[in-house]
Amino acid sequence: MRPIGDVLQQLHSGVTTSRALVEQCLTNIADPGGEGARTFTRVSDTALQQADAADGLIRAGNTANQPLLGLPISVKDLFDVAGEITTAGSVVLAEAPPARQDATIVARLRAAGAVIIGRTNMTEFAYSGLGLNPHYGTPANPWDRAHRRIPGGSSSGAAISVTDGMAAAAIGTDTGGSVRIPSGLCGLTGFKPTASRIPMDGTLPLARSLDSVGPLAATVDCCARLDAVLSGAAHAPQPALPPRKLKFGILQGYVLEGLDDATNNAFQNALLALKAAGAIIEPVEFPALARIPASNQTAAAEAYAWHRRLLATSGNRYDPHVSTRILHGANMLAADFLDLMQARREIVAESMQVFAGYDAILLPTTPIIPPPIAELEHDDTAYFNANGQMLRNTSIFNFLDGCALSVPCHPNGEAPVGLMIAGAHGNDAHVLRVGSAIEAVLSPLRQ
Repeated sequence: MRPIGDVLQQLHSGVTTSRALVEQCLTNIADPGGEGARTFTRVSDTALQQADAADGLIRAGNTANQPLLGLPISVKDLFDVAGEITTAGSVVLAEAPPARQDATIVARLRAAGAVIIGRTNMTEFAYSGLGLNPHYGTPANPWDRAHRRIPGGSSSGAAISVTDGMAAAAIGTDTGGSVRIPSGLCGLTGFKPTASRIPMDGTLPLARSLDSVGPLAATVDCCARLDAVLSGAAHAPQPALPPRKLKFGILQGYVLEGLDDATNNAFQNALLALKAAGAIIEPVEFPALARIPASNQTAAAEAYAWHRRLLATSGNRYDPHVSTRILHGANMLAADFLDLMQARREIVAESMQVFAGYDAILLPTTPIIPPPIAELEHDDTAYFNANGQMLRNTSIFNFLDGCALSVPCHPNGEAPVGLMIAGAHGNDAHVLRVGSAIEAVLSPLRQ
């Protein structure tokens, strides 16, 4: 995995070409011993033509306003791509009409010069943090491949497309952690922005009040570059923030419960490194945190509103782990939904006050390292327990309508562990700058 800034520099200096990058990605995807068949639901049949067009522009020096020119990028299988069927990791939509136009974020990637390499596999309809898919297979986590561990979800293929050199970066969605969980479990950096910053047009929804779009890539700078394109903003590199001027709140409560040894050790070592670098580290109590699990119950009702007709006609074709959870939303009264939305507003307001004194809030991205796929495929109890564990910490910041990064904090060669760097609504630019500072401090730990 190379930072996309380095790859772009090589493209513009003539060290490599977009065609060479894309050919290597396609070779990796097609490798019969690799994860390509489980990572992509569709590989673009125009990727080489897109690459050749990018190379022509680079040779001509015509690169203005195309910050991703020539980079192969994968997109999750719930974004519309003109002329292709958006299946969202399901067989239920296999006969749906092709999209008439690109989703807004796909159009923005193309306008920035990216080569859309293909559509990545995912948990069916994005409804799980594990990444299992009985229809198209489950790509294995790059760590400990011998035991085939979960990649995390729902943007499972997005993560593996990057770790296995099938794309330079990936775009996923995050409704309860679906960018940050696979990033944390696979040793990547992932960014969940404030939801309203990036348009959802042409994106199949899960829960519209919680959905967001974000990148998975090698570094914080990669995510910042991609976020700028997705949000329609200009990317301007910012001066590094000195760690000694940063103040971090360590969220207390259930987010620190049940950590396995690998996660706890990596998290504690990350905090020690930040402290040694001069950052202020202190526990932060957020009393309303305890109210979030009971108040964060609208996703099933929102999903059911979209799926109810499909469930009536094709419910037997869904992954039962997905349909069972969506059907829970059928019983929610409108009055209950409105009560939950009011509770959310109150809790968000409290979080803005509590978090205001910190540069970021820190916590583990997930409480455990990735379990083997086989343990979860045929044991419903194990599946739902693991799914709850994966979503527990990340979903907080979807509920709070905030923004959050996951950056690797584990030693190289050991089980991947993500450190979550979170901020309140609209603090995206600052969280990304803080993430870069933390990344620099943690880099020596990961050698």
